[in-house]
Amino acid sequence: MSKWYQQNQENYPGVIMSSRVRLARNLRFYPFPNRLTKENAIELIEKFKGKFNNVTIDDNIYTITNMDEVKSIDKVAMMEEHLVSPNFINSLLPSAIITSEDDSKSIMINEEDHLRIQAMTYGADLAKVFAEANKLDDYIEECFDYAYNNEFGYLTSCPTNVGTGLRASYMIHVPALEASGQLRIILDAIGKFGIIFRGMYGESSEPVGSVFQVSNQVTMGFSEQEIIDNLNSVTMQVVDQELKVREKLLREKPLEFEDSIYRSYGLLKYARVLSSKEAMTLLSDIKLGMEIGVLKTDSYNSINIFEIMTSIQPANLQKIENRALDVIERDIARAHYVRQMMPSIKKN
Repeated sequence: MSKWYQQNQENYPGVIMSSRVRLARNLRFYPFPNRLTKENAIELIEKFKGKFNNVTIDDNIYTITNMDEVKSIDKVAMMEEHLVSPNFINSLLPSAIITSEDDSKSIMINEEDHLRIQAMTYGADLAKVFAEANKLDDYIEECFDYAYNNEFGYLTSCPTNVGTGLRASYMIHVPALEASGQLRIILDAIGKFGIIFRGMYGESSEPVGSVFQVSNQVTMGFSEQEIIDNLNSVTMQVVDQELKVREKLLREKPLEFEDSIYRSYGLLKYARVLSSKEAMTLLSDIKLGMEIGVLKTDSYNSINIFEIMTSIQPANLQKIENRALDVIERDIARAHYVRQMMPSIKKN
């Protein structure tokens, strides 16, 4: 089965590229992972093997895999696909990953907490992924006792996750705000609403291609619905500002705007060498050009920018090529892959 972000989508995602919900959970009677022994970590994994190996939940088949059985390159590829965190693939503890067939739902075992339950989808649909994560959460809670306090809520390794343990996030594409300098003003303003912007791979990652992850910072003192409603409210205001700036740029500098987008298309269509950063920047321009009608193809679905942005990352690119590549070889392979993926555009 193809990955969730590779499947044909009914609606082009626009500014909001994807939605994700993550729940942090720990089991009673076990130390948190920073105090967990190797023996305890293995015991936890074995407990979940009995509940999740080839198990069907809500029409989704789940399997569990020990991370020590996964090749290093595959671990990095999983991180590039947002399936696991950078901390998880570098953990010294025995760990495992539970995944649905299309990887849209997953559970990391022995990350910062015993469990990180995650659900993702294309475009803007936090309600859908929250419901899916909740179903997994309910299934686990029927089998195990969580570390829970009536006053504080779900107990977690990091105090910022105590309470609901919920982190909701959108992956958004805001090239106009970034180019105009207005994004910095917005970032300074939204912190007071408990919302944070990060790079596309979360904490400590650098933003590339004008793609950012926007998520809630606080989980305690708010209900799950309040957290989601707040994130929706703030994000939709950012989306509205991005669309207004796009309209202004196109109205005031149409020729410069179109020229920049067509140049980016030409480079992606014919370049023989592309670094990851350059490719991400150029793909950002292509996505923008399609959304404002400068680049016209037969349909939006003729190109999946999210899939391309994921596939051109170093580990995924080497998996596509089925061999190890040095930096120069990756840049050549990346250019070749992108050339193949670029659609033909209608002539004006």
